[in-house]
Amino acid sequence: MATFRTPELDRPDHADLDPRLQIETLRDSDRSDRLAAQAADRNEILNGLAQPQKTLPAKYFYDQHGSELFEAICGQPEYYPTRTEAGILERYAGEIANATGPCELVELGSGSSTKTRALLDAYRDLGEPLCYTPIDVSRTILTDSARQLLRDYPTLHVRGAIATYEQALAELGASRDAIDLPSRMLIFLGSSLGNFTPEECDRFFMQVRDFLSTGEYFLLGVDLHKSTAQLEAAYNDADGVTARFNLNVLDHLNSRFATNFDRDNFEHWAFYNEHDRQIEMHLRCLKTHDVHLGDRRFSFTQGETIRTEISRKFDVGTLQTQLDHYSLEPVNVWQDPQGWFTSILTRRIAR
Repeated sequence: MATFRTPELDRPDHADLDPRLQIETLRDSDRSDRLAAQAADRNEILNGLAQPQKTLPAKYFYDQHGSELFEAICGQPEYYPTRTEAGILERYAGEIANATGPCELVELGSGSSTKTRALLDAYRDLGEPLCYTPIDVSRTILTDSARQLLRDYPTLHVRGAIATYEQALAELGASRDAIDLPSRMLIFLGSSLGNFTPEECDRFFMQVRDFLSTGEYFLLGVDLHKSTAQLEAAYNDADGVTARFNLNVLDHLNSRFATNFDRDNFEHWAFYNEHDRQIEMHLRCLKTHDVHLGDRRFSFTQGETIRTEISRKFDVGTLQTQLDHYSLEPVNVWQDPQGWFTSILTRRIAR
């Protein structure tokens, strides 16, 4: 899908421009493409709701409010992945920086960029130039976090992109403007890989391989298999933030597609599917009713669910083999002392 870039649209306060900040939006290039994209999104929703197990793509969690709720989830005491991964990065960021040498940091799903600060600190401490390309679907979070980073890192240059993973990997690869750094490191933290099915994971690794040039790096953070009790607690926090995050997808659909979901007709339900080694998040219907999307009607019965997300849990050895298959050669692996989470640094090799 063709796109165009309009960085000026993402600078609402022209009096506050910083020459070290560039934010661009990857958009459809003309009206016909935009309408085609809107139709494709609508069909994606229709097809998901027409399945025997109704599904919604996890990307619809992330309107502005959903992105804010996810940041709140990361601070919940039950949600160990964020603080565990942050601990790994804080401990080993220097080793990562030494392994890659000077490089542009390109982060998919950057959010508030909190964990990335450990990497920025490490490259700064080595005296390396700092160039950061955060990529996120939320304009507000990306812009706010970028401006805060610029205040905290006087030598940093930020070249953000408001885009999905697919758009960014397709549009910001070989066609990217040259930078004064010899390499890049693509960063994918938070075990977001777990949201992909095995087939989607394979496609993603192919995109990563094609995005990177030979010798460039890919840093991946993934959650590992562990006890069911610990995993289920992480997705059912006592304060109900994850429940609100899950239900917010219905509000997002109502706003974007003019559906008539009533969130009071659903409840949050998350459990660990031990056979498939994945957390499943569902919205469980509390009473029989109908929902409309345009001229399509979908019937919901009491107890029926919409699966809104999977979060697969990984085995390090199996994942390393898979990465190597896609010309992403493992360089080093770091884990927390409990073995809950892992960070894997790979390098793109020629085959």
